[in-house]
Amino acid sequence: MAEQHPFDVGIALEHSDDGTLRGRTDPGWNNMVGPFGGITAATLLHAIESQPDAHGAPLTLTVNFLAPIADGEFQVSARALRTNRTNQHWYAELSQDGAPKTTATAIFGIRRETWSDTELIAPDVPVPEDLPEPGTPRGVAVWIGNYDMRVIEGPYPGPDDGPSPSSLTKLWVRDRRGRTHDYAALTALCDIFYPRSYVRRAQVGPAGTISMTIYFHADSAELQSVGDDFLLGCARGNRFSNGYFDQSAELWSRSGALLATTHQLVYFKA
Repeated sequence: MAEQHPFDVGIALEHSDDGTLRGRTDPGWNNMVGPFGGITAATLLHAIESQPDAHGAPLTLTVNFLAPIADGEFQVSARALRTNRTNQHWYAELSQDGAPKTTATAIFGIRRETWSDTELIAPDVPVPEDLPEPGTPRGVAVWIGNYDMRVIEGPYPGPDDGPSPSSLTKLWVRDRRGRTHDYAALTALCDIFYPRSYVRRAQVGPAGTISMTIYFHADSAELQSVGDDFLLGCARGNRFSNGYFDQSAELWSRSGALLATTHQLVYFKA
């Protein structure tokens, strides 16, 4: 039997007799506190995708991180709230010992041919092959080792770095072991950007995502055509105020197609 890819191990779920799904945290996706939020979000999307009555493909996903997830087993429930002719609304919940830890709402839909345009312009950046592959910074979470990330602008701050006037980060990213991109993988990649307060303040104080929304622009065929190639990620903060900030990000294909956009609300302590 072929060895299962670490990402698929991280989002693996088993069906229970009571209709819920069972999963287990994987140490390869550990963050500073609990598992990497991207793998949790991908698990909830996977839970919905695996439902027999799932209708179409993901259009949007909103994940609310209620409390840290402890190492060990967890349960996921997913139910369709309403199914319309072209879209379907879902609610999913991850819990441990009966206490909700993460919730999600999602909209799945049937895509159809229409007029299309992209107003957002892909950044002009060097190709990933022209950039060095860095080692994993000391003290940074385990999950980062699952990705090949080549930073163009706005790197993780070093001990001698000072404050920055901009929180913008641009980087190329792909799965280190060559897993092809699908909606679950795209979900996790939308959360790879370290908190923008780290870039601005050049200090690693407590910070964490409270809520994340992803808009999936690519259809299944477009994702398949990307394969396991690098994606270009861009992230920036918008306003930092009273212990919270929001950050926006995009994921682009090498050919310049906008695959997903995402928005987060993050708490921080300065």
